[in-house]
Amino acid sequence: MLGDEDDVFDSVTWESPAAQGYDTHDDVSTSARPGFRQSNAEGEEERGPHDPKWEGYLVTQVKDPVKELPDTKDAYVSYLVTAKTNLPIFSSRTPSARRRFQDFVFLRSHLAKDFPACVVPPLPDKHRLEYVTGDRFSPEFMERRRQDLHRFLARLARHPTLQRSTLVRAFFESTEWHVIMHQHVAHPPGPDSSQGVIDNFSDTLLNAFARVRKPDERFLSMRENVDKFEESLTTSERLWTRVRSRTTAGDLQSSGEDLTADYHDLAVAVQGLGFLESGITDQLNHFSNTLLEFSALLRHTTQNTMDPFLIHLHSLLSYSHAHKGVLKLRDQKQLDLEELTDYLSGVTAERDRLSAVISGHAGSSGLGIGAYLRDKVDAIRGADDDRSRVEKMRKLDVKIKELEDAVTTAHETSDAFSDETLREQAIFQYAKEAEMKEMLTNLADGQIELYKSAMEEWDRIIPIIQRIRVDV
Repeated sequence: MLGDEDDVFDSVTWESPAAQGYDTHDDVSTSARPGFRQSNAEGEEERGPHDPKWEGYLVTQVKDPVKELPDTKDAYVSYLVTAKTNLPIFSSRTPSARRRFQDFVFLRSHLAKDFPACVVPPLPDKHRLEYVTGDRFSPEFMERRRQDLHRFLARLARHPTLQRSTLVRAFFESTEWHVIMHQHVAHPPGPDSSQGVIDNFSDTLLNAFARVRKPDERFLSMRENVDKFEESLTTSERLWTRVRSRTTAGDLQSSGEDLTADYHDLAVAVQGLGFLESGITDQLNHFSNTLLEFSALLRHTTQNTMDPFLIHLHSLLSYSHAHKGVLKLRDQKQLDLEELTDYLSGVTAERDRLSAVISGHAGSSGLGIGAYLRDKVDAIRGADDDRSRVEKMRKLDVKIKELEDAVTTAHETSDAFSDETLREQAIFQYAKEAEMKEMLTNLADGQIELYKSAMEEWDRIIPIIQRIRVDV
């Protein structure tokens, strides 16, 4: 079944750079630190131009969900967010605060706006059945959401740029978070968002274009790897969901036949058999109880191991979608450059054409059918005299200067975005490896616990079965 998928996760490497560069006097244990380097204190000369650069560590935690304003229509759940860090931007090494889900939504949406070149991790979907049924305050739902929010902050903490943002610092430290939110909306960081020359040109030009004409092989390879990774995740999610439904139908599938129900039914059948066989009733009852215990073990493993694995798997798939979104945005920046360059070439050619007409060398300018038609239209309008052409040339010179500035800006933006995308690829690779290690380790530990407990249960029943006397 699972063994048939030979290439699942074949792009994942399991070795990560060792953690180093931490302060020797910090109180963060080695096991709590991220699984890859988050400091450049050592080996700076070996760092490449596109390698991520960390300035320290940030270890986060989300815990203690509490229902606030109970028995009112404004009830909500708050979570305690804590961190341990040596980043200089933080005023405390162990900041903490209580935040609600809407605060996480604000943090995520504004980080995505402030850092468009960064892979900002997604949040769990708010529009779920629990909100419709009114069960969003159940302990199970709050715990599941706590785990999702913990994973979200852990991904932010692994990112060398996002972990140092002032908004993330305020999220953990500020006692006036609502004030911070209003200030951030009123005075967002970064350059003015009003449209400039490049926006005015690109908005009118790029709607009809969807593909980069001169693709960069580095990003083609990167997109191919992301697509293969997502395909592997989707295949694994489908197969493990099938395994889950066959083991314990539970909440993920409609009620029906599953392995835990079969063991339960078998236990009832053995118990009924014990009532008929008076000589071995006690042994059969013990065997029936063992079957019930094994059925309970399977259900426990499903709820505590397989369900979290599937949730994490789906979350990692959403995280990969966010990475692909950054790749698409990089392509858009290159499209801006290509289309602005073509637009500049067209305007320059028109200016040269008018100059050639005025100088009497129109025949040597390589005119096409479009230029010929424009000349005829100008003649009909009475605007084909040299004075009109000189005025057009003057306006075209102004537009050419604007376009040249826009092309220069677009070129710098495209190059900077490409460099940042290469760094984001390295960051995402580190984060992906760390999460894959955590996810599969937890799954393996859960399976080991299941089979150890099952062996203990079946070992206890063997002496009882052996007490059955068989007369020959």
